[in-house]
Amino acid sequence: MKTSNSHIKPLILVVVILVIINSVSTSFFNRFDFTKDNRYTLSKAALDITNKAEAPLIVDVFLQGEFPSEFKRLQTEARSILEEFNAENPNIYFNFINPLEGNADAEAIATQFYQMGMTPARVTVKENGKNEQRIIFPWAMANYNDETVKIPLLKNNLGATTEERVNASVQQLEYVFADAFSKLLTPRKQKIAIMRGNGELPDLNIADFIKTIKPYYRVAPFTLDSVANNPIGTLEKLNEYDLVIEAKPTQAFTEQEKYVLDQYLMQGGKMLWLTEQVAFETDSLFNPSQTSFALPRTLNLDDYFFKYGIRINTELVNDLYSAPLILASGQGEDTQFNPYPWFYFPLPTATKAHPIVNNIEAVRFEYANPIDTLKNSINKTVLLTSSPTTKLDAVPRQLSLKALGQQPNLELYKDSEQPLAVLLEGSFTSVYENRLKPFSYKNNKNNSEATAMLVISDGDIIKNKTNGNQPLELGFERYTGAAYGNKEFLLNSVNYLLDDTGLIDIRSKEISIAFLNPDKIADEKLKWQLINILLPLVLLAIFGVVFISLRKRKYTL
Repeated sequence: MKTSNSHIKPLILVVVILVIINSVSTSFFNRFDFTKDNRYTLSKAALDITNKAEAPLIVDVFLQGEFPSEFKRLQTEARSILEEFNAENPNIYFNFINPLEGNADAEAIATQFYQMGMTPARVTVKENGKNEQRIIFPWAMANYNDETVKIPLLKNNLGATTEERVNASVQQLEYVFADAFSKLLTPRKQKIAIMRGNGELPDLNIADFIKTIKPYYRVAPFTLDSVANNPIGTLEKLNEYDLVIEAKPTQAFTEQEKYVLDQYLMQGGKMLWLTEQVAFETDSLFNPSQTSFALPRTLNLDDYFFKYGIRINTELVNDLYSAPLILASGQGEDTQFNPYPWFYFPLPTATKAHPIVNNIEAVRFEYANPIDTLKNSINKTVLLTSSPTTKLDAVPRQLSLKALGQQPNLELYKDSEQPLAVLLEGSFTSVYENRLKPFSYKNNKNNSEATAMLVISDGDIIKNKTNGNQPLELGFERYTGAAYGNKEFLLNSVNYLLDDTGLIDIRSKEISIAFLNPDKIADEKLKWQLINILLPLVLLAIFGVVFISLRKRKYTL
């Protein structure tokens, strides 16, 4: 009996220790991120947003079922990120749903998703040396109380492989989920003025972008027409807004209007300028001669921008790296839409890893102008430039559709990269310092507090196409299926200028994903099959021979 008790006591002690450890672990639960890039560590901005969920916030993710291995990685990473959100706030729930469960009609489901504004992805998958087409639904929907937000999980980088797209998408998972939660949980406070009165783009042509920013901010039109009769009242009303957006003005600004905008900036207001110095529209080419003239546009803003440290030149950027011009041929049901190289639609590239342009798709410009940066105290960041194969065309200039299909003279494209989007930050000096003021203003300032202005030398990057009286999605080319990054770039710009949540910083997070090489897999498939099947059999046979030999030797002796 003593021997039995001596064995029981250690066993009881072990059980007690395990119970204590389990109790302590439940009280002091923690998760550890041992990844090199800290991909599963949520940023402070994401945590601040997440903690605002006081009721169930349910996320439905449509990444379940059979799909290519690359998307398995996207599924796994999305689940891991959502687990981190749930660990931070138990009110955040998530479900993974298979839209094609029960052998559902893939095309019918794809149509339903498209009608809800969630475009499915059609990807080419190479398996066993063969190419196959698959329909994927890389979307999620976040639901909180009675509101729903759509979440895109897959980026559509032009010219990128599926692996590259998935890699870019994984990098943005924390951002897209935190961004969606912010729309549901953070009240809109800041105000944006969409300027009117100087021939800006009509409401229909900026409708999609306005729809995009409305979940974040309060948006309202603001006209400068009253400046002539009541400049001080107009300025005081404008000062109530946090950001001004000038979307492709075409009529010259008066000195009173410029002074209002100048003093708005001096009071700490932020500005987003989408303006250009050349007047030309693609529609003007569709005439019997198929030609039209690009002419200088006078906006009376040269001294305005010059004082702040930039100059928009009256030239057209002619860039070999460009988006195509889509032309229709045929009639009725036989109509075909064909892309043609058009070097006046540059696809600029990011100059550095700035949060506004980090990991975005190519931005489509139309008839852009080069920007010169001048020396002053303002900090200037060139966000987008044309490609090294750029040529600057002076205006007036005749443009013609007859040039389509002609081989360009490569020796002429030697003007290198030209800035097309410049961010200015710091303390600005008034344009009207030591100058006669257009009207008397008792709160006049010659130097601003710290503020920011983003100048883009193309007004058309915010312009959505239309189908009748219905606006189409900004950046989406319906005839080619190409998705440009115009909307994302502009949204990032606005978020950066008005950021009070830190969301824009999440975009800078870099995550490196290692993928298998499908070509190498196909080439070495037989080798590894032989190693995995034959090698164990050979080793087993060798073991059997050795074992039998040893056994015979043992018993023969």
